[in-house]
Amino acid sequence: MNQHFVREKRIDITTLSNGLMVATEQMPEIATATLGVWVGTGSRHEEPHEHGLSHLIEHMAFKGTARRSARQIAEDIENVGGDINAATSVEYTSYTARVLGENVDVALDVLGDILIHSAFDAGELSREKGVILQEYAAVEDTPDDLIYDAFMETAFAGQAVGRPILGTPETIKSFDEATIRAFLAREYTPGKMVLAAAGDVEHAQIVDLAERLFGAMPAVEARQPEAGRYTGGERRISRKLEQANLVLGLPGLSFKDPNYYAAHLFAHMLGGGLTSRLWHEVRETRGLAYSIDSFHWPFSDCGLFGIGAGTAGSDVRELMDVTLACMVQATGDISEIELIRAKAQMKVALLTALETPGGRMERVARQLLSWGRVVDSEEIVRKVDALEVEHVREAGRALLQGAPTMAAIGPIKALPSLESIASGLRG
Repeated sequence: MNQHFVREKRIDITTLSNGLMVATEQMPEIATATLGVWVGTGSRHEEPHEHGLSHLIEHMAFKGTARRSARQIAEDIENVGGDINAATSVEYTSYTARVLGENVDVALDVLGDILIHSAFDAGELSREKGVILQEYAAVEDTPDDLIYDAFMETAFAGQAVGRPILGTPETIKSFDEATIRAFLAREYTPGKMVLAAAGDVEHAQIVDLAERLFGAMPAVEARQPEAGRYTGGERRISRKLEQANLVLGLPGLSFKDPNYYAAHLFAHMLGGGLTSRLWHEVRETRGLAYSIDSFHWPFSDCGLFGIGAGTAGSDVRELMDVTLACMVQATGDISEIELIRAKAQMKVALLTALETPGGRMERVARQLLSWGRVVDSEEIVRKVDALEVEHVREAGRALLQGAPTMAAIGPIKALPSLESIASGLRG
């Protein structure tokens, strides 16, 4: 019998006149407050000459404003025992802080300051470009990171959704204050922003602070990014390395697709844990890789399903053959016990994400930006519980119908051709 055990707390939502949404979740048992601003823009919203700009802007947020130096930003937060952070992804950028509940006004004042009044001092901008160039070089020196960038670029060739978030040395060096401010005016608009807070918070107080800090931002019609178009293809990078890193992919689903949860469960059963098929066959039975995993990355209008592994050059061919066979077999004989186990693991992951104010706040902000509403966890659990074995098998068969993407780096001479891989996926 299915058990619906998720309990939602009360979430209050207010939309300011300019379109900015304010969402709070009071958690009486928590003495701290986690709060932040999520912006519905990320690397896929950049034009080619802006490649890497979202990430640079996130870095520059802490480098000084009209009122505060970089040191003062850090001191104002840490003087009240708090911490502050930011992150950039393909579709979102977030600026978050955690403080005691009594200091939410301090945290929001700092967040508002860095979002509205950043100075983009030329000296700070130059230094931060240098930091990001070092970050770029670190990825280039890390094959198991670099290969995923190559994989995305190949799967979505010539599109912003497939470009690495960091940018390139050429674009990073080209950015100036005018470019940054033009991007902010276009993309950081209140209709694409959610201010979310969870923990020891009062909704009315947060709304009042939001109105004071962000209420004067002009309402601007949001610009939609180019729709993601999966292309597929291959990229092979021969390097003198001890190990070959491989990523095999296929077109996946948007998180708005009705078959998303079935596809996600298929990916998990195939290579999502110690009992998954790929882990058991590739790692435990044959010893072909230290680790192997499958993933399903959903975006708002497209997605990507894939498998990543590292192996010795001499084992590349066997690993690929075994992987393809596992994928095809799973579409026909996934069992009830595998499905039950995968559902339980998905529920644990869902609940774990809701056990902290930060996790709850992030979920609310992302859902409001994506759906315009908060999706109750019980709604998600019901959709997962309703899936049967044949739903997941069919989702797997649909995934394997797509044209493959292959990215590989290292000693990869034994890697079969893309045509051979595509044939293997057809069984």
